[in-house]
Amino acid sequence: MIKKGFETVRKNKKLILKVDLVVVGGGLAGVCTAVVAAREGVKVILVQDRPVLGGNASSEVRLWALGATSSMGNNNRWAREGGLINEILLDNLKRNKDGNPLIFDTVLLEKVYEEKNITLLLNTTVYEVEKSDNKTIKSVKCFCSQNATTYQLEAPFFCDSSGDGIVAFQAGASFRMGAETPEEFDEGFAPNIEDYGNLLGHSLYFYTKDLGKPVQYIAPSFAIDNAGELPRIRNYRLNEHGCNLWWVEYGGRLDTIHQSEEIKFELWKVVYGIWDFVKNSGKYPESENLTLEWVGTIPGKRESRRFEGDYMLIQKDIVEQKDYYDRVAFGGWAMDLHPADGIYSDYNSCTQWHTKGIYSIPYRCYYSKDIENLFLAGRIISASHVAFGSSRVMLTCAHGAQAVGKAVAICLKNEWTPRALAEEDKIGILQLALNREGQSIPRLNIQDTEDLIERATVSSSSELKINKIKSCGEWKKLKFNMAQILPLAVNNTYSFKVKLQASQDTSITVKLKRSSKETHFTPDVDLESKTFQLKKGIQEITFTCDKNIAENCYAYVCFMQNEAVAIMLSDERFIGVMTVLQKENRHVSNYGRQEPPKDIGVDTFDFWTPEKMPEGKNIAMSIEPPVQNFSSKNIMNNHVRPTSDGYSNVWMAELNDERPELKISWAEKQKISMLRLFFDCDFDNALPSVFVTHPNSEIPFTVEEYIIYDDNKNLLHKKSDNYQAVNKVVFDEPIITYELNIVLTKKNINIPVGLFKVLAYSENYL
Repeated sequence: MIKKGFETVRKNKKLILKVDLVVVGGGLAGVCTAVVAAREGVKVILVQDRPVLGGNASSEVRLWALGATSSMGNNNRWAREGGLINEILLDNLKRNKDGNPLIFDTVLLEKVYEEKNITLLLNTTVYEVEKSDNKTIKSVKCFCSQNATTYQLEAPFFCDSSGDGIVAFQAGASFRMGAETPEEFDEGFAPNIEDYGNLLGHSLYFYTKDLGKPVQYIAPSFAIDNAGELPRIRNYRLNEHGCNLWWVEYGGRLDTIHQSEEIKFELWKVVYGIWDFVKNSGKYPESENLTLEWVGTIPGKRESRRFEGDYMLIQKDIVEQKDYYDRVAFGGWAMDLHPADGIYSDYNSCTQWHTKGIYSIPYRCYYSKDIENLFLAGRIISASHVAFGSSRVMLTCAHGAQAVGKAVAICLKNEWTPRALAEEDKIGILQLALNREGQSIPRLNIQDTEDLIERATVSSSSELKINKIKSCGEWKKLKFNMAQILPLAVNNTYSFKVKLQASQDTSITVKLKRSSKETHFTPDVDLESKTFQLKKGIQEITFTCDKNIAENCYAYVCFMQNEAVAIMLSDERFIGVMTVLQKENRHVSNYGRQEPPKDIGVDTFDFWTPEKMPEGKNIAMSIEPPVQNFSSKNIMNNHVRPTSDGYSNVWMAELNDERPELKISWAEKQKISMLRLFFDCDFDNALPSVFVTHPNSEIPFTVEEYIIYDDNKNLLHKKSDNYQAVNKVVFDEPIITYELNIVLTKKNINIPVGLFKVLAYSENYL
């Protein structure tokens, strides 16, 4: 028993903890920063003011995590983010293909729990920053309401990924809140502040459930009674719930930090008022058996402070896909701004302008220009309001956070400040370290001199040549323009033979298109166009491009819309080969073609987007000469996904090769301590973290089983249950060998074995 008498003052338990890095904020950005750093041996404390990790992606808010793929609604081919966040998404797919947000919570918690270098403080709120001098943070103080403990956390480096920037703000770092004028950065998309507003608001979601019997609903007294008059109520569809209700938004005219609780309560009033309208207005009789299953208690916050780094990302960087020397991450979501009045606004729920391709983000956006030991991650990075409209989405935030976690380890090792690492003669260390783990920094071809494969000879049991994509007997009506994307080689003229079925005498136009620049996959250049007369019934046509292909490129063999014509499909699928349609995806403001006002600095172009598996089959066709872009030598280049300069970058074996073998050999014996293998994981699939149901728990393209032997056929490593893109193999003792033989097992009859890259090191380079 504990018994205490009266005391005039009592203080909570206090702990002083000292580590290498304190990460404040446990959303996807904070989790990725902490885990990446911890895997480098950095001692980390991760502070989260909520009971679960994930922030807006958690079960508390239930927003799906998306990024550069824009939910497969733009022209950013093979653009899902790589590295740790991709590992997380693939883990989530494996155990949670039905999109349960509670399961996603456990995926994130497990990632942190498994890292022994991380101390996790949940339900712990930072309330004070202590500085050792004007430009250096010494410690942060925080309080956990669940264990009544005050913490003082000391470290040489801090990362603020808190969303509102609580650490950066209290440390005195320069920040912005609200929209810049169009003149400041020559941003034509900068909003009219008086009408459209400064800030994006919060959103609150709800879920409904059919109980199979009539359910009465009596609204609480605080619910609004005029939901039927809301401009956005037209957006509501019965049985639509969760993050499809992103338009239930409010607060952009208020202080989204200090008035956040007021904003939340107004959203509660709106949500319960909307449900009252649905249940009791008589306009939704089908709602009789529906009940509210869940209403969010914490709104998803979009925007508050943005902190200034040594560089600020702006609209032109995104639209023009500018590449700076220190690029470390990428984005591709549309520049997506919302009217400040939210649910009460007469404007469209959002205004989204897409770009032709993904853009890179400089490292200088990820640290404070004022505080010498403060990194920035998440939505608070250095960006203008317009650029923030794209960079704010969660997978983009997580991707950049991986660069922060790696940068901390490098700065600790070399006793550098974040700014010192940004110098041109140093930043390559960070870029190389990131790409070794599949970060895929755009258009960066950096040589890895430590990689033993660089000096090896590579051969394989077979290499794919696509001269025929076999028919599966399924026809697809050309309701939309449809294109087969293929990596074609320079100095060739190609012919494509396809089978068509016409319901009447008609004609079909076939075009060969490509992208105007190597920075994107938008097919905005016509290379050839021909029209063919068709008779009613089934027939074959051969489309021949009379001009030589001027350079290696991804080309689009386009069959233009004609609903009287159907085209034959194939069940065969290949890495770096796919079909797209010129169709709408209204969820991301894709209406088939983007035609912005002339004065806002945004491109006009057509959208060609894929269908989600199991749809999106290839077009059955014969190709002459064969497409030969899949050599085993591709594993020696520096890319682990198809790139817009026309290369698949993958070795694929022949389709009938059941156990293809890759041989890597050297003239002299090598001492190998660690390998990394990079498999295909369908980077064109957005893999939303929650809410969406996926057809498979594993990516069909990913090799599941492989064996590695040395030059004497000794077994070095065997893997039989792989579903991840990156496999790291660390040997207990270094392997001495002239040769590595990797034997891979095919798992899908219609998909050949593929491998992007192998890395080999004499030491365990992380």
